[in-house]
Amino acid sequence: MTARFLLSTAVTVLVAAQPVLAQMMTEVGPGEGQVDIVAWPGYIERGDTMAEFDWVTKFEEATGCKVNVKSANTSDEMVALMNEGGFDLVTASGDASLRLIAGQRVQEVNVDLIPSWSAVDDRLKDAPWHTVDGKHYGTPYMWGPNVLMYNTDAFGDSPPTSWNVVFEEMTLPDGQPNSGRVQAYDGPIHIADAANYLMYHQPDLGITSPYELNADQYAAALDLLRTQRTLVNRYWHDAFIQMDDFKNEGVVASGSWPFQVNILQSEDQPIASVIPIEGATGWADTTMMHVDSAHPNCAYMWMEHSLASNLQSDLSVWFGANPAVLAACTDGRGMQTAEGCTKNGLDDFEKIKFWTTPVSSCESQGECVPYYRWVSDYIGVIGGR
Repeated sequence: MTARFLLSTAVTVLVAAQPVLAQMMTEVGPGEGQVDIVAWPGYIERGDTMAEFDWVTKFEEATGCKVNVKSANTSDEMVALMNEGGFDLVTASGDASLRLIAGQRVQEVNVDLIPSWSAVDDRLKDAPWHTVDGKHYGTPYMWGPNVLMYNTDAFGDSPPTSWNVVFEEMTLPDGQPNSGRVQAYDGPIHIADAANYLMYHQPDLGITSPYELNADQYAAALDLLRTQRTLVNRYWHDAFIQMDDFKNEGVVASGSWPFQVNILQSEDQPIASVIPIEGATGWADTTMMHVDSAHPNCAYMWMEHSLASNLQSDLSVWFGANPAVLAACTDGRGMQTAEGCTKNGLDDFEKIKFWTTPVSSCESQGECVPYYRWVSDYIGVIGGR
């Protein structure tokens, strides 16, 4: 964990959801020649990884806006980069978006300047992770679950059905222990995965949301994570390093994203994924605009472009996630199909516990452990405390 990570997290603790004071744009003018975006790995492709996945080149040709992308592997890294400035847009998940709004790092978006807004899934238009006091601070981009990825050779005819394979010591179907062969996500929001597991297996704790934990519930989640630490091969945050670990370092099970699953399967690796019986946390990502964007016209052009159904369709296939524009599943403009969207969990929206920022004053029980505690305590767990 870097000093920058610690400082940026401390600065951006969510204390209140207050509107950003920047004046909302009222018209889109000529492009400024570039747009600088902080994005999750694999979210903005120009054909470098696989030639058929390219939704940047034609945008650049049509608008004259060169797309520069800085990949970020965690929400905390995204918040840190947006605090530093120098970026126009960020594809923020729910555990970052409200912090960015409260910290006045992003500005209200004028959806009237985005013609494709009308095509956005109604379940996402007013989502609480980007809408405050009726004001929109971004455009929905993509959503999906955090899946349990596993090696089919290790599990054979007994694929995992529970997250217990990464939380509790056991012998796996191949006769070998899971110790040293599983991974966990390198981010404080992983505490929610432990809480989600406890919601199912220890109902007496009374957890109703994995992001709203009182002192006792939080302590139980940390204890489970301390057990997990004795099993973990690596705390991952780089998707490509995780894929290498599955291919070359003997890792056989971990929480992951559909992105890694799809790439490994395309390489004919013995990989599959499942949403276990306990359910899953997940992410719904929003393209948000920096309060001091140097290229606002190109930024608005990109937000409109990002909602094109052919882009949404291809991204849905590439990342194994669900498009913010429902037509992308069925209109045939891209690679995705209705069956593909169903496979990606389009109908499971209500079952996913989407990432959000833990706050001290919580809806379910009044007083909860806030996010700054999650940060310091998760660092402690990883460090053996």
